[in-house]
Amino acid sequence: MTTGNVTVRRLRADDAPAWRELWAGYLRFYRRSLPSDVTERSFERLCAGGDDMHGLVGVADDQHVAGFAHVVFHASTWTDGTYCYLEDLFVAGPWRGRGVARALIARVFDDADERGAARMYWHTQEYNAPARALYDEVARRTSFIRYDR
Repeated sequence: MTTGNVTVRRLRADDAPAWRELWAGYLRFYRRSLPSDVTERSFERLCAGGDDMHGLVGVADDQHVAGFAHVVFHASTWTDGTYCYLEDLFVAGPWRGRGVARALIARVFDDADERGAARMYWHTQEYNAPARALYDEVARRTSFIRYDR
């Protein structure tokens, strides 16, 4: 899928260096750290692209892996089908505002439609105003409040 100067494709093993750099930026943004074995296993699972999850990358100007989307499909008690959860979405600073995130989200919408997902959803931090401005354009905000343990 190509949108403007952004091509969205499945994450591949040879994307590892660029993905790791993006992943590190994503974790810094959310002030998190993970053991390296979790990062490596996540990358392997995202590349394998099984029925439950896969990774996408946004390639800008035909050469720069500028962002990623990690997608999880799961069962739900509210439908006979599945839900599509956009678990992670990140675009490197120099590429923000250039259509990468929009192209990644559009591809996730397409993937969800192709799989017959009854719902496609994601969440973000309240303070993430730039991302929320885009999300307000492409989807509807709900009234749900999230709880973690």
